[in-house]
Amino acid sequence: MSVEEIKSEIASLREKLLQHPIYKELDSKEDINTFMEQHAFAVWDFMSLVKWLQNKITCTDVPWSHSRVDGKYQRFINEIVLAEESDEFHDGRIMSHFEMYLEAMRESGADSSLITEFVKGAKGKKDVPAYLKQTILPGNIMPFLSFTFELLKEGKKHKILSAFTFGREDLIPDMFIGVVKGLNEEHKGEFNSLVYYLERHIELDGDEHGPMALQMVEQFCGKNEVKWQEAAETAKEALKMRLRLWDGIYDSIRMPKSLRIKTLV
Repeated sequence: MSVEEIKSEIASLREKLLQHPIYKELDSKEDINTFMEQHAFAVWDFMSLVKWLQNKITCTDVPWSHSRVDGKYQRFINEIVLAEESDEFHDGRIMSHFEMYLEAMRESGADSSLITEFVKGAKGKKDVPAYLKQTILPGNIMPFLSFTFELLKEGKKHKILSAFTFGREDLIPDMFIGVVKGLNEEHKGEFNSLVYYLERHIELDGDEHGPMALQMVEQFCGKNEVKWQEAAETAKEALKMRLRLWDGIYDSIRMPKSLRIKTLV
């Protein structure tokens, strides 16, 4: 098997994501805020995925020791961590992409208390899947997070790289950015930070990061057909979980305003 075969196998799932009806429902400030309140968990999820890869592919231990992984892959992961943890915001401040997202939520009036309380509760937890079972989350956030953290708990690099490579944030299409820009004009710049965050992600996920991530999948699967099959199944599952997350947010947006229940943790 190869990365091209995996891309072929997941093509229909990816198309479903890109054509999801959620994008046509985001026609008001309240709808965008509802989207952000749940999508924020996916932003945090991605940060956790990246840090796992840094811990396992580079050396983050003291005393330091040389990693056996090819230096170009170590550099690739470290570059992603650099951007994800300490990027430049549109006002010149340096912050993580998660913090940028929280800034965007505050700017638009979205409720960030749910995600911030959740992250506070998860801090330092060795068994995140167990912590997740103790929480009550809206929509389909729970299965989305559980999938990622069960993968991290299992610890198979080729599967985690597959989820990272084929199920990342570039699945937010240009259509969504267009909607946000339109609403930003209507609401006098209340979504400036969200537009910046989205455009920054597109820039970082451009020509270099995508091909390098695919190379890493090839490297860690090698000639092992079992690993290739597992990587393919993981890619499919990652996209299915993203579809479930989108479905949950879509259902929340379509609910009457009075029935849009906030998260309890």
